[in-house]
Amino acid sequence: MDVEKRDIEEAEEMMMKMVADFLRKEVRDWDNEDKMKARFKALSGQRCDWEPLYLFWRDLIIKVARHLHIFILRPLHIKHLWFRQGGLSPLCLDRVLVEMYNAGDLLPVAHLLDPTTEGWRLPQILRKAALVMGLSRASTPLDGLTEDCYILAPLLKEKSLEVVKCFSENHWTPSCIITMKKFQEICGGSKEASAILSYLSECRKAKYFVVNKIDRIEGVKVCLDPGVVSSITSIDYNVLHLIWTVEKLEQQLDLIDQRYEKSKKSALASLKGRNKSAALRYAKELKLTSQSRDKCTNLLDRVEEVLGVIADAESSNKVSEAIQISTQALKDNQTSIEEVTLCLQDLDENIDSLKQVDKVLGSNLALAEIGDEDLEDEFTKLELEIESQPSQNLVKVGIDDSTGVAEVSAATNSLSNALSNLNLKEGAALESVTGYSVKTTNKNPVSKEANLEPA
Repeated sequence: MDVEKRDIEEAEEMMMKMVADFLRKEVRDWDNEDKMKARFKALSGQRCDWEPLYLFWRDLIIKVARHLHIFILRPLHIKHLWFRQGGLSPLCLDRVLVEMYNAGDLLPVAHLLDPTTEGWRLPQILRKAALVMGLSRASTPLDGLTEDCYILAPLLKEKSLEVVKCFSENHWTPSCIITMKKFQEICGGSKEASAILSYLSECRKAKYFVVNKIDRIEGVKVCLDPGVVSSITSIDYNVLHLIWTVEKLEQQLDLIDQRYEKSKKSALASLKGRNKSAALRYAKELKLTSQSRDKCTNLLDRVEEVLGVIADAESSNKVSEAIQISTQALKDNQTSIEEVTLCLQDLDENIDSLKQVDKVLGSNLALAEIGDEDLEDEFTKLELEIESQPSQNLVKVGIDDSTGVAEVSAATNSLSNALSNLNLKEGAALESVTGYSVKTTNKNPVSKEANLEPA
């Protein structure tokens, strides 16, 4: 008892430290004494007066619970561990918890429906009828909550969605079968699993069922599609039994591996101690253990192969149903297979055309970025540069003024006409103009130094 009590105290201290660190990060002025006095006071007066303070504490309770990864809360922990500061606890927490209960944010664990019992649907129907008729539950007295544990409804929904998402990541079928033991491991405990199973069952996303053979095998069928879970079939019972067998074989393999390692260590110790008879005995145990492991592994492979065949058959059945639905839709719309084929061919041709267009646009991207105005500006700069050259450069080259002016004017006019008629959509036009300008420059070296003013 002392050890158990000490463990509980250590867990509570760890929880208080985690909550305190989180509160300092989440609420910047948490350690401010003036703010603390305002927040720790009791809720009094009209609702409009204390509602902002209530919303603050409600949201903070939800955030702390989400940070701790829990959705089953104990009011005693909330009042005396989570928010205790300077030896004081908030006076308003009792009223905050009551208001959360009345608003449906807190649900008593004992009031959850238990899908593992027969006839659990009847209380659900009666409760829904009471809600429709306006016969909702009476408000809890302001003295406080009487139950030991409560479910935080918003986080229960979040956790349930996380569990379904986890199943979806490991299964590609519309639904999955899982043993109750595995379901509890994924949910984080038996209490958490009961609450999540109750929620999913009320939403018609999961069904609990049992296989009564040599051993009582409990399982859950979870719907992974947006719809509701389908009815339990004979195949589901067989699949559950096979999955249970796989888990038992895996446990047996773990025990065999532990036994093998233990025998191996004992054999090595005997050899070091030169105890030959003990070493031979342990060697025989190693051989028998190895043989048992091989048999267990072969059986596990066979069972997993059967499960794979069942999953493939289920997938093929879904494909067959899709084909039947498509065929019926074609009949209803009076559409022939030939029309569908032609439509698909046209679609393929359009896709090919779009790919070719994208390829051409990508190759001509650099050209497309150059505009006519840019070329005209460059040409104007070129003309000004040529006109600004001194007239004495013409004499140095030894060419007649009139001849040089005529040749340069002709080259300039030709280049101007080529650039004016340039079409950027055709890459060949740009190449021809570039080649022409190069040739003109090579033939007439005076073009860079000649004076273009009339003689």
